[in-house]
Amino acid sequence: MDRLFTPRFFVMCGFTFTVFLSAFQLLPMAPFRIRDLGGSTFASGLFLGFLTYASAWSAPITGAIADRIGGRRTLVIASGVICLCSAAYALLTDYRLILAIVVVHGVFWSGLLSASAAYLTNMLPERRRAEGIGYWGLSSVAAIAVAPPIAFWIFERGWIWICVSCGALNVVMGIIAWTLDDPPAPRAQDSPARAPLLEWRVLVLALSLFLYSFGYGAITSFSAVYADAIGVAPKSLYLTTLAIVILLTRPLSGTVADRIGYKPVLMPSFVLIAIGLGLLGRWPSRMSLVASAIVFGVGFGTAYPVFVAYVMRDVDARRRGAAFGAILAAFDTGIGTGSTLTGWLIQRFGFPTAFGTAAALAAISLPYFLLADRRLR
Repeated sequence: MDRLFTPRFFVMCGFTFTVFLSAFQLLPMAPFRIRDLGGSTFASGLFLGFLTYASAWSAPITGAIADRIGGRRTLVIASGVICLCSAAYALLTDYRLILAIVVVHGVFWSGLLSASAAYLTNMLPERRRAEGIGYWGLSSVAAIAVAPPIAFWIFERGWIWICVSCGALNVVMGIIAWTLDDPPAPRAQDSPARAPLLEWRVLVLALSLFLYSFGYGAITSFSAVYADAIGVAPKSLYLTTLAIVILLTRPLSGTVADRIGYKPVLMPSFVLIAIGLGLLGRWPSRMSLVASAIVFGVGFGTAYPVFVAYVMRDVDARRRGAAFGAILAAFDTGIGTGSTLTGWLIQRFGFPTAFGTAAALAAISLPYFLLADRRLR
């Protein structure tokens, strides 16, 4: 019997919820902190940009390391280092030093995500993989739904309390990771140590994620800033709506994809992502903000778990850390580029041009995926 909901599955959901609860208290607040310390709008976008670039460029290495030393050990080490980064954010008063620390944060963030995703995927029954990844992903979405409002409430009491909250959650992450059991290590003759560092086929396909995750980087860093600029309250409205939509639609999309096939579900999701981004910034109002979050949320919430399930069918279980590293490299490069370039575009040309650029890139993701998939197969 293909049992999906096991005690280990729920432990991993709790771990991931804690990871993203910490991250999404920090990420929406960091631009405000950097501006308070004298940084420009462009500089405020660099926080998420540096985090995701560091994560993306290190992900193939940290994913491969996780395959070799074990997921549990990787998660414990990464949780501890990220906790130290939270302490540094609280103490530093020069935004340039904060941007330097976030590079270290990004390296260990990639190890955290690659190891946890590989660990989770290896324990899912193959015939329910998209469904399992979808349900697991709800733990991160639930955290994203509640973290920004909590963060704004904490931020009113001071930046240091944001850092204290994130640090405490990082400690909880480490404790949960400590309780996990690693599967037995591969035998010497089966060891992936001599395998190529990078899963090239996965990386080429994952460039389609780069094209639409540019828009995700833009809204993560600047949807609250945009809401504030057009007078919409609460400022976390977009991210909260986005999270609620994903929570409602992702379980169904994963189940449908397992039954009818991954590509018939994946392709419309790329289209919805582009449409949702196209709606953002066209009409500065609460209604357009919510409409964009709903359309984008349906597409974005569906695309990632279905893409992962589609790709992982052809990846050896002992190479899934490296495969997730390749996915993370493309996905996080898109987020980092979106955050960084959107800050510059907003500063030079305004919100409509910035979000329109994100929509145009997302529109290319479907034709690119179809072309790359046909060539590789």
